[in-house]
Amino acid sequence: MDIGSMCVYSVFTELFRPLKASIMQNTTLSAPVSIQESEGVLTFTLDNPSAGNEVTGAMFEAMLGALAGQAAHATARVLRLRATGTNFCTGRERSGRDAASIHAEVSRLIALKKALRGTSLITIAEVQGDAHGFGLGIAILCDFTLVSSTATLAFPEMRKGLPPAAIMAYLGRYSLPKACFPLVLFGDAFTPEQALEAGFVTRVCAPDALTSDAEAIVNRILSLDADGARQCKAFFQQAQEGTLEQNFNLATETLVVRSLRLMDEARK
Repeated sequence: MDIGSMCVYSVFTELFRPLKASIMQNTTLSAPVSIQESEGVLTFTLDNPSAGNEVTGAMFEAMLGALAGQAAHATARVLRLRATGTNFCTGRERSGRDAASIHAEVSRLIALKKALRGTSLITIAEVQGDAHGFGLGIAILCDFTLVSSTATLAFPEMRKGLPPAAIMAYLGRYSLPKACFPLVLFGDAFTPEQALEAGFVTRVCAPDALTSDAEAIVNRILSLDADGARQCKAFFQQAQEGTLEQNFNLATETLVVRSLRLMDEARK
């Protein structure tokens, strides 16, 4: 985990400490998002179908609180991001009307994206319906992005003259520039198959197989050594940020520490 991610988690751990207690008891929050944990799996279910599952301020705070709780004391190993209704997520609530309120909204959405990318949990997005703008952006950030073949995907922001900067900040890490830039620039809808070719998604699934495909991945993750899986994800992400020399140095440290730990465990 990088220093920036640690700072984000530290801030939100304190900010959402009261919320953490209710989350850990598997309660459904008053915000239109269900947050539950069972047998090592934390599940976020967006539940705002009448508004296309747009993420509201309360939903942001609930999910940030849950991720902060896991950063402080991880009790789950997998995060599933799901939604009710026909849409996965068609964007986010935009209520800011002045510089201060708009800045606060943007800071909050970026904090969620940082926490989602930086969590030690292996994350799976289950995109059962349309995903536009912010909704598609958070699905891409997950370690596994499974998309129903019937979903429609889009980055529509430029149709209103607003560059989707919070998505473009990381989009190039997941996709081919020549494939993704026209989609961002023109805001045209595209298919899951196009997203797969561009590198946005992991797998395109038949609608009736989406849940079972996700559950199969969950079971494979849970069958892995827990510490090994966390370290694998951490190294994979750190290697994207470092130079080749830095990555080789980190690889040496990682392999030595992990090998010694496995040897100690074998002796017990």
